[in-house]
Amino acid sequence: MYHAIALLLVALLLSCAEVSQTPLVAASSAFIAGMVIFSGSLYALSFTGIKWLGAITPLGGAAFLIGWGCLTVAAFGFK
Repeated sequence: MYHAIALLLVALLLSCAEVSQTPLVAASSAFIAGMVIFSGSLYALSFTGIKWLGAITPLGGAAFLIGWGCLTVAAFGFK
């Protein structure tokens, strides 16, 4: 839920001309990848019962962390 709100925040920041767009594009890509990998692996694990899909879930969490980092860089204008 919070990552969907963050994705909306990224879209709002992308509409501003004053903000550098490179970290925002990276943040949006990381949030989308995190949603697909994290949630997708958990759904697939619960529906199929294939245990090794649980090992993929932390990759989605890492993508979320990368997305938050990129959003922080964009929000505070670190260079």
